[in-house]
Amino acid sequence: MKIMVVGGDGFCGWPTTLHLARNGHECLIVDNLSRRRIDEELGSNSLTSIATLTDRVRVAKGLVGNISFKILDIASEYDRLIETIRDFRPDAIIQFGEQRAAPYSMIDDRTRRYTVDNNITGTHNICSAIVEVDRNIHLVHLGTMGVYGYSKDFGAIPEGYLDIEIKSTGKDVSVLYPSNPGSVYHMTKCLDQLIFQFYVKNWGLRVTDLHQGIVWGVETDETKLDPMLVNRFDYDGVYGTVLNRFIAQAANGYPLTVYGAGGQSRAFIHISDTARCVKLAVENPDLSNPRVRIFNQVAEARSIGELANILKEKCGCEIQNVPNPRKELPENELEVHSMGLRSLGFDPITLSNHLIDDVHFIAEAAKSGFNAEKVLTSPKW
Repeated sequence: MKIMVVGGDGFCGWPTTLHLARNGHECLIVDNLSRRRIDEELGSNSLTSIATLTDRVRVAKGLVGNISFKILDIASEYDRLIETIRDFRPDAIIQFGEQRAAPYSMIDDRTRRYTVDNNITGTHNICSAIVEVDRNIHLVHLGTMGVYGYSKDFGAIPEGYLDIEIKSTGKDVSVLYPSNPGSVYHMTKCLDQLIFQFYVKNWGLRVTDLHQGIVWGVETDETKLDPMLVNRFDYDGVYGTVLNRFIAQAANGYPLTVYGAGGQSRAFIHISDTARCVKLAVENPDLSNPRVRIFNQVAEARSIGELANILKEKCGCEIQNVPNPRKELPENELEVHSMGLRSLGFDPITLSNHLIDDVHFIAEAAKSGFNAEKVLTSPKW
């Protein structure tokens, strides 16, 4: 297949592109390199040394498969986006090209507006371009479990749709699960859902929306092939996902900073499984589905306190409870349905000491880049 990967230079996009190419697909990365610029803006860094996109792709072509790239901002360069889709003629477009950090979206007025402008305009531009060029293109979008919120008001979280009874008529209907975003970033993912629902209803687009859990880990089978292919490893309070942040702290003798009492339960998935799940979604489009196909892309649910205690036992590090900068429930239960991807063959990686060792090794090897002042940088909201 020919696959356009928007945001293919990013934390999830790069290893997914490598995985797709290694499995015989022709991949075109479309990226505006904004994530690299945000590092400079925040004064933060990846613990791993990231090669330029030019060098990454050059090495990947020799070791992995058919990958090319184009520097393009899909939110502001719509004509070039249309031209690129017409020239490349993809079978599928994967949308990773959204600003992905909830904390970044809540820093100030500028980052709130940037997140909305980039995420919503970019995703809508892809949908509109597909209508103009080829409505058979399969759009695969990386969403988030955060669209659901984290309560059990409606029971276990289903895959996108909630089956309800209308009391006034007695009819049973299926509706999009009520959105409950916890940040501007999560709000954009909720708005994405409405865009997809409309484009599927009005133009019959083929859309798969992957509501992903929190990603941990850094390496995949493909990124291990050469140092030039290494993935980024964020540990700061803005872009560092919680388990990766904990691992970097433990490796550097820094107390694990748990927000509040650590009773927040969240869904998690390893970065290798992100790549595998996207591949499954791309290779198995549901041509008969009359609505947006929604999968919960998760491996397991754990509480933040549980994760901290696993690392404390493993590494002998201390735990430091700090005031929670986020407006969220201090504790919650979480039960998630995720049979969609499992029915396609997804066998998830679950948290284990072996995998913690893998990431811990990377953090140890990159100690010289660790900046303790960047750990507690999340804005308050």
